[in-house]
Amino acid sequence: MRAGAIRAIWNRNPPPARSAANPDPCMTSPAAPREKARYTTGSTMRHVLVLASTSAIGLVAIFLVDFLNLFYISLLDDPSLTAAIGYASALVFFFVSLSVGMMIAATALVSRALGAEDRAHAREVAASALAWLTIVTGVATLLCLPFVRPMLALIGATGATLDTAAVFTFIVLPTTPLLGLGMCATGLLRAVGDARRAMMTTLWFGGIILVLDPLFILGLGLGVPGAAVATAIARIGMVAYGLSVLIRRHDLVARPTWAAMRRDFRPLAAIGVPAILTNIATPVGNAYMTAAIAPYGDAAVAGWTIVSRLVPVAFGGLFALSGAVGPVVGQNFGAHLHDRVRKALGDSLTISTLYVVAVSAILLLAQHGIVAAFGATGEAADLVLVFCRYLAITFIFAGGLYVSNAAFNNLNYPALSTLLNWGRATLGTVPFVLAGAAIAGSTGALAGFFIGGIPFGIIAMVFAYRIVSRLGREPLTVAPATARTSVKA
Repeated sequence: MRAGAIRAIWNRNPPPARSAANPDPCMTSPAAPREKARYTTGSTMRHVLVLASTSAIGLVAIFLVDFLNLFYISLLDDPSLTAAIGYASALVFFFVSLSVGMMIAATALVSRALGAEDRAHAREVAASALAWLTIVTGVATLLCLPFVRPMLALIGATGATLDTAAVFTFIVLPTTPLLGLGMCATGLLRAVGDARRAMMTTLWFGGIILVLDPLFILGLGLGVPGAAVATAIARIGMVAYGLSVLIRRHDLVARPTWAAMRRDFRPLAAIGVPAILTNIATPVGNAYMTAAIAPYGDAAVAGWTIVSRLVPVAFGGLFALSGAVGPVVGQNFGAHLHDRVRKALGDSLTISTLYVVAVSAILLLAQHGIVAAFGATGEAADLVLVFCRYLAITFIFAGGLYVSNAAFNNLNYPALSTLLNWGRATLGTVPFVLAGAAIAGSTGALAGFFIGGIPFGIIAMVFAYRIVSRLGREPLTVAPATARTSVKA
């Protein structure tokens, strides 16, 4: 579009000016021009690909530096240190899941409000979500700090390994509210359509760790505590960048008020509580797997730790894809564009399947290089090889579960996500791991852990398609955002 045409459009539709009578152009009367939501027009496949690719870059960067973190620890030639990171991560992951659940609720509600072209409500919900997230994660952290060592012991850590894991956890855990704010910022940036800066928020986190990890772990000789300090500093940088973009560039966060927080508590909790329970299911399953592997010794735990770090690096695109589906589905659901909701789901599942096939092939080719890079031998090497050769492909069904969960959370079925994920973490984990361990020891337990998730991925996809096929044929179960009363900030 030529510059003259742009000026003509600008002159016909000038932005509302700030004044004493109208201090915030986003808090205008209902008759004011509304801003069209980005994902309600254009190709849904393109929107999902752009969101997923930019999110994947940021997520994989985080997972990659986490992977490198483990690599640096492995250079210290002490399997107990690698095992300690595994135990600590299993515990810290519970609090990451708490943050993810609250991010999902914030992203879903803000996406709907933007889809309904009610930006004022979107700003208030964003502020309320950030405030409640800080309160909830802060209280949860304070309550759990005194029980860190007993919880680590419960999942199998003992002796010097327990001591090292406790030090890591005591340093990282108090920064949980910062992690939650940073993650919520990335979700809100995707909701408003700023995929690039959402990616940059996570890249800030990964970049800081990438620089500090080798310096603290190896250069200063701090070992595992050095890795924890680097993680804490990186979370501060992530929050600083993400919130500054949300507030200064997009003006998407109103000033929090108690009236708005009370009003938004129930809709946030309606999605957030099931989403938190859904996401906690994953670390519960991982913790059980860690406990099941522990009797086979530190070498087996080290092998499981390598696999559990390899998974997010290799399949970070799936986690990114589940985050990409939410804003697209949420905006189109809020705008009542149900055909686009169905299209977005189908596009996402297609992308997910192709991605897993490609990554599984790469892992098959790189299996011996991965083992050599970590100096894994014996039982640790066996676990890594079994995963790369036979188990990575099962993520086709995990991808179906992740995408379906995103659809459930944005279409008013969050409890279904909770049910399926807890089914996966219990019925899809315990009996399969026990049976596998009885047949083939630690490698059998690992196989059971991944194979047990297959039926739950299939069930989730079936339910997701049934739900989207009914959209538009039955009454809307949630009031549109424009019908809600705004509370001025």
